[in-house]
Amino acid sequence: MAIIKTSEEIEILRRGGALLAAALKEVAREVRPGVRTSELDAVAERAIRAGGGEPSFLGYKNRASDRPFTTTLCTSINHEVVHAPAKPGRELKDGDVVGLDIGARAEGYCTDMAVTVGVGQISKEAKRLVAVTRESLLRGLAAVKPGAWIADIGRAVQTYVEREGYSVVRDLVGHGIGTGVHEEPRIPNYVDQRQKPVRIEAGMALCLEPMVAVGHYAVGTLPDGWTIVTADRTLAAHFEVTIIVNKKGYEIITPLPV
Repeated sequence: MAIIKTSEEIEILRRGGALLAAALKEVAREVRPGVRTSELDAVAERAIRAGGGEPSFLGYKNRASDRPFTTTLCTSINHEVVHAPAKPGRELKDGDVVGLDIGARAEGYCTDMAVTVGVGQISKEAKRLVAVTRESLLRGLAAVKPGAWIADIGRAVQTYVEREGYSVVRDLVGHGIGTGVHEEPRIPNYVDQRQKPVRIEAGMALCLEPMVAVGHYAVGTLPDGWTIVTADRTLAAHFEVTIIVNKKGYEIITPLPV
């Protein structure tokens, strides 16, 4: 069950969210053909630390036996869905799409967000995928209100994405957030009949993050142990925001770059 945040904790999360959103805005501005992912990572780390935070992904492990994550930023290119380390640096090319996923810890609390952007001139298919994925996040957000169910979020995302002819990645989900990068509840972007029903309550801090593929939703992991790719190597996109549930609905505390 999600931990309900106090008003004091929510204020801390707001400050951390503003810091993180400013950092991602700086990173997104630097995306262009010829830039290296390691350069974007340096921008991200510098911005987070200058704002008084620390990167929450750097050194992160899902389990004690895992290899620690090596960078501040995830830079997932084309068929890479999420979690691609920014080092060793790779050069972005005209026509690529890159997912920029970033997290920070400030005053002991974490926030998390992601955006997918085009590099130079991208294809019509890529533009449409990015637009549909971003809209699917908005559809999921529209389902958030006290008394509704976590499953309503996934239903809204899945219904829209599949109607547009794409697939929702199912092996990765949104999550609660707070003192840890990942907290309860698990937030699938599809209707998961196996998940115990969870009501949405005011005071929850949640990360909504649809991941959408042009082809099949099946994914695999590269030998680095982190980078998740579409099994059929079709394009993927990813958007994420951290929100606080309130009495009227929700507040986005990590607004996406325009």
